Amino acid sequence: MNSALQLVQDLTLEEKISMLSGDMEFYRGMHALIKEDCYHNKPFLAAANKRLGIPGLAFVDGPRGVVLKGGATCFPVTMARGATWNPQLEERVGEVIGKELRALGGNLFGGVCINLLRHPSWGRAQETYGEDPMHVGILGAALTRGVERHALACVKHFAANSIENARFQVNVNISKRALHEMYLPHFKRCIDAGASAVMTAYNSVNDAWCGENRELLVDILKDRWKFTGFVLSDFVFGVRDPKKSKENGLDLEMPFSMVWGSNLLDLVKCGEISESQLDSSLVRLITPQLGLSNGDNYKKNLLENFDHRAIAKEAACQGMVLLKNSNQVLPLSKSDEIVVLGKLADTPNLGDRGSSDCRPDYVITPLEGLRNLARSNIQHFENIDNAEICHSVSKADSVIVVVGYTYLDEGEHIEPPQLSDFARQIPPPPAISWIFTNSFTKNLWPKINKKILRYKDKKNKKNNPSGKSRLGKGGDRISLGLSEKDVHLIEQACLLNDRVVVAVMSGSAVTMEEWRDFPQGILMMWYPGMEGGNAFAELVFGDRTPSGKLPFVIPKYSKQLPSFDKDAKEITYDLWHGYRKLDADNNIPAFPFGFGLSYNEYTYTDIKVSSESVYADEVIQITLSIFNNGQFKGEEVVQIYVNVPCSSVDRPSSELKAFKRVAVEAMSSTTTSIDIYVHDLAYFDEESDNFVVEPTDYILTAARFAGDPDGISVSVSVLERSGKPLVSSTQKPVAIKSS
Repeated sequence: MNSALQLVQDLTLEEKISMLSGDMEFYRGMHALIKEDCYHNKPFLAAANKRLGIPGLAFVDGPRGVVLKGGATCFPVTMARGATWNPQLEERVGEVIGKELRALGGNLFGGVCINLLRHPSWGRAQETYGEDPMHVGILGAALTRGVERHALACVKHFAANSIENARFQVNVNISKRALHEMYLPHFKRCIDAGASAVMTAYNSVNDAWCGENRELLVDILKDRWKFTGFVLSDFVFGVRDPKKSKENGLDLEMPFSMVWGSNLLDLVKCGEISESQLDSSLVRLITPQLGLSNGDNYKKNLLENFDHRAIAKEAACQGMVLLKNSNQVLPLSKSDEIVVLGKLADTPNLGDRGSSDCRPDYVITPLEGLRNLARSNIQHFENIDNAEICHSVSKADSVIVVVGYTYLDEGEHIEPPQLSDFARQIPPPPAISWIFTNSFTKNLWPKINKKILRYKDKKNKKNNPSGKSRLGKGGDRISLGLSEKDVHLIEQACLLNDRVVVAVMSGSAVTMEEWRDFPQGILMMWYPGMEGGNAFAELVFGDRTPSGKLPFVIPKYSKQLPSFDKDAKEITYDLWHGYRKLDADNNIPAFPFGFGLSYNEYTYTDIKVSSESVYADEVIQITLSIFNNGQFKGEEVVQIYVNVPCSSVDRPSSELKAFKRVAVEAMSSTTTSIDIYVHDLAYFDEESDNFVVEPTDYILTAARFAGDPDGISVSVSVLERSGKPLVSSTQKPVAIKSS
């Protein structure tokens, strides 16, 4: 087989240009996207050349499973899988997705979404793993490894993309330290795990759009991290300037031939872009294609098979988080007379219906799952609105209230006013083309274009005084709480029955202060995927014991969190959000980061370290004993937090540095070990432009959650060793810096 470089040398200039954008020209592509739902019907093709036998890339999205129709497995949303704290399980999820992607004709998976949850109002929070870069990075790397066994994994959205409504306009101002310590480490872990591609974000960082941000794409990604894969734009609106984007690290315009397709040839011919710049991108695009296995080996019978569905159920089961269980209201007896309340109890609720939307052949709702396991009749009512229902609720042995959000409340979103600048970049229709006989240019696009551009027309202010509109539903949340209707339903149920369990469906944190004292039990169910109802029932009836842990902090009030402006044009990101911010402000959360109850209780004892003194290039091995004093076999997530009491810089009082899910038999004890790489204790020093491990004492705490009063600690000293800076496996060279 020819090498990628040889193939590039055999391409004509025109062929090179055509391979650097999506295969479909813009107008045909937009028609297919809007009128034919092509996003869910077939992969987006790019970087192919039939003459030379270059197969091309076939992009398919899917943070919770392959989005193409045809029976792909729908997993719980990424945030729910973040709550499993189980990288081994997440790697298995990645393998399933990689296989099913290939079976449906794809080879490039665009669903490794690892943007940090800075604020739970973010509409696409459900597509990521949580608020902590260590936790997000470990799980994202696991998904990457699983996918890469069968396909190419694309990590997104690079970088600092944590607002949905303002994503096309917002500029994120951020210090080098905050960027490298908080908003980039998880991307680096996925690169080290073998990710073949990185997708840029729509927003700008430090006044440079991410699709043409040299610091991000060249200085950090390609030079500092030695990334050898390719960088593609986010879809349709990801390329602002053809020359800047090509010069500053972008390799592929997706999903259509648009800004690059219309401009690159002229830029090369007039000498503003060199042909060697094209060649560099093409080598990056072709090389991973040559390493792919034959797609014919992946048959359609892989889709939604028994093993894949079992993994989906396991992910749902391990991810559900028990927040409250007063008087051991759970587990329920399968013989209990149970009343289930709420519309969502019998509604297939998979989450957002944007680019992550899955189309499984079936969805098990919570009500279906309960009825599949119960030995008695289960009644269901959407509301408590008559005396007969009141009587049923009051006489029931237990009541389950299912409340929360849907795709209408949070998800992917487009604000038309922000797209007006893009309208000027749309290529003119070809003079002679099928497009003139197509309804798209005659009817659809003029209407869309008019709708976009009218927001800059002051004459429309009279008819649109707010200046705001929506294309699609969802977007950033307008509230962190439940709807008044949901709260009222909970209150009614708790007045009528003292054994009420509330199950919450959502993609991130929900504030609960106005009602959390009323029910006996509270369970975070998330958007649990196609097998979520069965997983829910197994937990409720005690076939399994809950083991999920929150991948974020749940505040008592939104004012405990950093500011969030969904319409922002400028915003500043720093080191302080989530549990780090609450700690720094001495605020007590409703539920801490890493929190989650079980039907058992676990006790940690006998913590030890392999050595009390280490160097920056070494590994600290922590061992401890875990005792399960419950009646159920269960799994506990041991979390290791670090405190640096004598640091020379301002650092959080507690930061997650490692975790491990451990199985423990009922009424038994087990000993486990957890490794911490000393280089992960580093901070980013802006003066040296480097990660630095301070020679000082570090307090390592094994805990059930952040701030656990029953956590057990041990101290380790990092020593200074003379010589060259130490090379880290996950960061740029790490140096020792004396105080």
